[in-house]
This record gives sequence, structure tokens and C-alpha cells, in this order.
Amino acid sequence: MQLGMVGLGRMGSNMVRRLMKGGHDCVVFDVNSKAATAMASEGAQPALTLDELVNSLATPRAVWIMVPAGQPTEQTVVDLLNRLEAGDVIIDGGNSYFKDDVRRSKMLHEKGVHFIDCGTSGGVWGLERGYCLMIGGPQEVVSRLDPIFRTLSPGIGEIERTAGREKLAGTAESGYLHCGPVGAGHFVKMVHNGIEYGLMQAYAEGFDIFRNADSKDLPPDYRYDLNIADIAEVWRRGSVVGSWLLDLAASALVEDPDLTKFTGYVQDSGEGRWTINAAIDESVPAEVLSAALYTRFRSRQEHTFGEKVLSAMRNKFGGHVEPAAGG
Repeated sequence: MQLGMVGLGRMGSNMVRRLMKGGHDCVVFDVNSKAATAMASEGAQPALTLDELVNSLATPRAVWIMVPAGQPTEQTVVDLLNRLEAGDVIIDGGNSYFKDDVRRSKMLHEKGVHFIDCGTSGGVWGLERGYCLMIGGPQEVVSRLDPIFRTLSPGIGEIERTAGREKLAGTAESGYLHCGPVGAGHFVKMVHNGIEYGLMQAYAEGFDIFRNADSKDLPPDYRYDLNIADIAEVWRRGSVVGSWLLDLAASALVEDPDLTKFTGYVQDSGEGRWTINAAIDESVPAEVLSAALYTRFRSRQEHTFGEKVLSAMRNKFGGHVEPAAGG
């Protein structure tokens, strides 16, 4: 199948490589023309302009967008809409807000162009492992693009099948799923990332407790000098808390047990915030996910004014004195 790819960052370029390995023809474009021409040596057809990309695709065209969420995606959708024809389809594989998907779909519908939102998980490992795809859009269009989704996804592989799943139809155990109408794919990916925040925070706090298990503030009998890298590794072997996130943490701890390369500043991509907004809209309590998001905010500051207020109040009512800097 032929596909146009707009955006050749780490994920976009690796998705093209996986598609070409699966026998698909890819026409590629990036605002950095060198990125597109570099892919030519690997078998992709480079396009130096969006006009060239669109003109190189057979109708009905399929163009996958893999650019940052927000204005870059908005501008790319508008630029493509001005060049595409009725029956063509735009697939947004980035981390867009699901409400933007619904709005963009209505904008494209006026010209007869289809819109698919595809939440994509797999990161830089997707080339080898495949990508977990959460798809929203019209059933008939999603079905037409099935060869693309099937190639990008991990497939069943060696993962043990869920008991009873062999009796059910569908693509979920292959690693891709049509979640519902436009917006549903990015909605599912949004909550996926919100959960990811919570899981990561739980691991981080647990390892921090291990790190401080030999604190001089503890009675000597209760101090433990623990090998955190070994604990992460043993948990990977049969523990109920095993996961790919734990695998990544174990790898990082082997490479740098004290994590000296990191400052602890943790950015958020936006989906954690959107997940909390959705929980508020639905009146669903999401204490863990909210706390994980706020902790990421906290990581970017030395000390907040609120923490200073806490310290001042503790000093006033109990005479608690802040430790000296570095103490």
C-alpha cells in the first residue's frame, strides 16, 4: 500500500522504515528537506514540498501526519486540506487533543476528505517492537487502511494470549484497535498516557524509598544499604509489578546506578493534563493520576511559594526550623 508521511522525527522515520520493511511504498516529507532526502537511501521517495508529496500519491491518497501536537499539526492539516481531494484521508498519529480531532474532522468533511486519529505508543523502540495503535474514525476508512495499521503494530508475537481471547474476533491482541468514531483513538491514548504518569510515579517513589533506606535518621537496626539496580532486575522476573516501564528503569539503573546524568526535571506532553480535564468533565475521581501530574510540575521548581508557606506555618506553631541548605 502507498502512504505519504509528513514528519520524519524519531518516530516518523522509524514508522516509515517499518512500513517499507513490510512492503509498503512511502513518500516522505519533512520541513527539514535533508531528513526526507536521507530516507531516499533507505528506499523511500522523498518530496521536497507538500505539493510534490500529494502529486506523488495515487488516489485515494493516504497521508500520515507525525508532527508535534498543537499549531504544527493544525497548520499541516490546513496545508494538506488545500491540496487533497474528496476521498483522500489524513491520519494524525501524533498526540493531539481529541476535541481538536472532532473539529478538524468537521473541517475536512466539508471537502469530502476523511480524518483518522491514531494514538501511537512505542517510542523509539517501535521499529523493532512495533507500535500500539489506538484508532478513531469511520469504520470503512479504517478498514481500508488496515494493511498500514497491521504492519505498524507488533502482532501477537510471543506474548501469552489472554485466556478466552482466541474465541473473540478483532485486532486488539495484534496491537491495534479501532476504538470508535473520530477522537476516540486520541481519547484512549490520552488516558493511556495519564495512566503512564501514575505508573512511572509509583516506581519513582518506591525506588526513592529504597534510596533512603540507609538514612542516618533511621535507627541503625532498620537501615538497609540496598542495590536498587538488582531490585529492579529481580522484579522483572515473575513479579506482579513487572512491566516495560520497569524494564526501562532497570536498564537506566544498570547504566548509571546513581542516575547522575539526570536532574529530576520532568516534562509533561499535555495528555496528562487532558486526562485530568476529562476526569473533571465526567466527575470521575482520579487522585493518583492528578498527583502524578502535579509531581511533574513540582519537579521543575526548586521550592514553591506554597512550600515556603508550609515551612513558615510549621515554624510558627511548632518552632520547626528549616535545615540549613544542603543539610
